[in-house]
Amino acid sequence: MKNFLFYLVLILSLSSANLYAQEIDTIPINTKDLNIKLKRSPLPSRTLPLSFEPVKIRPAIVNAKVNYWKTKTSIGININQAQFSDNWKGGGVNSIAVGGLLNWKAEYSKNSYSYVSEVILQYGKIKNKDQLQKKTNDRIFWDNKASFQLSKNWYFFGSLNFESQFDNGFTYTNVNGTEIATLISKFMGPGYLTESIGFEYKPNKYFSTRFGTGTARQTFVLDKNLANGDVKKNYGVPIGKTFRNELAFQVVSAFDKDIFTNTNLKARYAMLIPYENFRYSRIDHRLDIALTAKINRFMNTSLTGIGLFDRDTGTDNIQGSQTLALGFIFVFPR
Repeated sequence: MKNFLFYLVLILSLSSANLYAQEIDTIPINTKDLNIKLKRSPLPSRTLPLSFEPVKIRPAIVNAKVNYWKTKTSIGININQAQFSDNWKGGGVNSIAVGGLLNWKAEYSKNSYSYVSEVILQYGKIKNKDQLQKKTNDRIFWDNKASFQLSKNWYFFGSLNFESQFDNGFTYTNVNGTEIATLISKFMGPGYLTESIGFEYKPNKYFSTRFGTGTARQTFVLDKNLANGDVKKNYGVPIGKTFRNELAFQVVSAFDKDIFTNTNLKARYAMLIPYENFRYSRIDHRLDIALTAKINRFMNTSLTGIGLFDRDTGTDNIQGSQTLALGFIFVFPR
């Protein structure tokens, strides 16, 4: 038992001494002021010169061109048809109506310069049983505008505008049960050509207003016999003449924006104030509004309206036109 206790005490003593030695070996030494020199390696060393060889990389050619043009084309077709049997007691008349629409718009923009050209072509007809064919829509509209940016929202512009119709226009009267058509308008009877320069205010992409301080408008009636000697029916052109020129101040405001999902509102208001013999009653006004809702990729419904006040057309009252249509539309590019 005594030998066992002796050996146990001896082992514990040696372990304590070993732990004490380890603690001493781990004491950090400050070598800041010590002159310690490392022994030179006995092995030979040689530094070789580094050589770099240029690597030829074939430049990549990207065949890309910047296109400053944006174009959009819309083609619409509307068809309406009604058919009734001979014994139909609810009343009605057999009819078929067809309408077509073509909108083309091109925009060029580079730095401070921009150019916009827009074409609107509309034509429609309706045929009721036992009646003459009648137009439901007929318009040729071509607007061109070049502008230069002066500041954030102001531009200096020059524009050229043409407007007329495709087909003859008639008024209809019923004499002894017979429908009689009287010619009142035709292609270039009237036709309007308007040149304008001035300033444009454009605070955002969907609204703009032009102030045409220098505007000239020519009214054409190429058929001298269209009015049959009645000045009021010759659209302001003197009898025996084919055109009339006016100098005026013009204001044109345009709005084009998607007001709801798949619903677009487009409006254009034009006011022409003649400089010669100025009177408030001689100011011309025209308002075009189109509300278009997209049903699916190829179908839409549209509600359009036109308000016009122009004494040169032979009436002192406001003229109005309204159309509701459902049809197919194709837009390029998609």
